[in-house]
Amino acid sequence: MNNKVLVISGASRGIGAECAKKFSREGVAVYNLSRRPSEIVGVTDIACDVTDESAVGAALKSVYEKEGRIDYVIANAGFGISGAVEFTESDDAHRQFEVNFFGVFNLVKAALPYLRETKGRVLAVSSAAAVFSIPFQSFYSASKSAVASLMCATANEVKQFGVEAGYVQLGDVKTSFTAARKKDHRGDDVYGGVIERSVSKMEHDEQSGMSPETIAKSVYRVMTRRKMPLKTTVGASYKLLVFLAKLLPLPFQNFIIGKLYMK
Repeated sequence: MNNKVLVISGASRGIGAECAKKFSREGVAVYNLSRRPSEIVGVTDIACDVTDESAVGAALKSVYEKEGRIDYVIANAGFGISGAVEFTESDDAHRQFEVNFFGVFNLVKAALPYLRETKGRVLAVSSAAAVFSIPFQSFYSASKSAVASLMCATANEVKQFGVEAGYVQLGDVKTSFTAARKKDHRGDDVYGGVIERSVSKMEHDEQSGMSPETIAKSVYRVMTRRKMPLKTTVGASYKLLVFLAKLLPLPFQNFIIGKLYMK
């Protein structure tokens, strides 16, 4: 792993920060692209909004000019909104996709020319919500599903160059992501209070979830395996759920999710 270079987005806190620390401890030169600095010893911060395609391109170019190579890229930056589809503002829905999907696209697009040189690897952070669409978190679920589709297509496109692409599906993780979520409870009177109850349950599950350190260790293992898998689900319980999703009819899956989140 010595002399390898990693570019990661959204490493100012949470999962991204722990991934940056883990790779740095393993001797990898780490560059964090985010609007806020990580201030992690051994990690170089580059102020960058991942929704700005030109800014992302300039950031990758600056890393390449300094290091002469880019080996690993992790598209991690993201945020969440919650609320009923009926009452969600279009601007909020667009912003969700701008960050969670187009932010990934911008980074992957900018990185591939450099990764072709090193036969490198690019990994995107998706979610179990891509498999199980969560009520009142519909746009987050949709954006993470789009990320999974993007990485599957990309993996086939770049395989001929020796570049590997993949994604990780995460379940509930205890980070500041929960507090940062933009919650919209409008229409809760129409929905009989279920919006607030559903979101509260979801946030309770998150704060009882896996640690970001656990995720970082899994991401490191995925990125440094002899052959990087296309899809990796992190957490034994989530692996079981994703496996069951392959066996159970979709209406039944959706019924179960409804029972969990629509009390």
